[in-house]
Amino acid sequence: MTASPSGFGCNTYSYTLSHSAPDCLTHLAGMGFREFELMMYPGHFWPPDADAAAVKALARTVEQLGSRITTLNMPNVDMNVAGASKEMRNYTLGLLKQIVNLAGDLGVPAMILGPGKANPLFPAPRQRLLGYFFEALDILVPLAEKRGTRIWVENMPFAFLPSIEDVLSALENYGNDNIGVVYDVANGHFIDEDIALALRKCRQRLKLVHFSDTNNAVYRHDPVGRGTVPFQKVVPILAEIGHRQKPMLEIISTQPDSEILSSAAALAAMGIGQAAGQAQEKLHSTIK
Repeated sequence: MTASPSGFGCNTYSYTLSHSAPDCLTHLAGMGFREFELMMYPGHFWPPDADAAAVKALARTVEQLGSRITTLNMPNVDMNVAGASKEMRNYTLGLLKQIVNLAGDLGVPAMILGPGKANPLFPAPRQRLLGYFFEALDILVPLAEKRGTRIWVENMPFAFLPSIEDVLSALENYGNDNIGVVYDVANGHFIDEDIALALRKCRQRLKLVHFSDTNNAVYRHDPVGRGTVPFQKVVPILAEIGHRQKPMLEIISTQPDSEILSSAAALAAMGIGQAAGQAQEKLHSTIK
């Protein structure tokens, strides 16, 4: 069985410092990808800097490529919906509202939300942090519904809700079934989470799965094969829970073209996404 990178989605993280969003999508489409997770980053695409003409130009690029933006995301290192100061929370929410509106303008199904970060040395009480997170949801979820998009929450090891169980418990307490989750296998593996069990637990809310590699000592989003993520465990579980959304490659690399393609090929060889034939061919042509 053979397939091209079109069997996978591709996150644009590795290109945020080198390409504008339209140039990046055009470049990735040339590699064979047709589905994207677009990072919100200054110089790549940043809503505060984007006027109506820039949004239309991006939409035109997506249409001309015959492609689709599945999600809007952001690095989640500058912003914090659970920050101690009201000023930081308000600033973050202001930016996130612009991203939600952009998702609505572009017809993007969802924006990915990080739950927020606690002070690692002296964290605020969990209930206070949950209150801040819920206040963010109170603002972002209705806005997303109004704009025809959704909020999907991701498991992140640096968040105050690091595990998928933490995320699911918080969302159950919040009480809105329209909020989805994104499961990141590298994030789960880094905190020693049982990936198979985690995927089973989140099956009702699961909308997207992020793929990259890491070990348990240093947090990474490396090419597949560089770390110790047990990808083989994922294959039967995705089939078991009936998850059919394309796998999203979130490889962060200084050599993204070859390492993203090699990751697609490696995952396809395991039965994740589609098989690797054309991905491997494209990898070889890139290396040459």
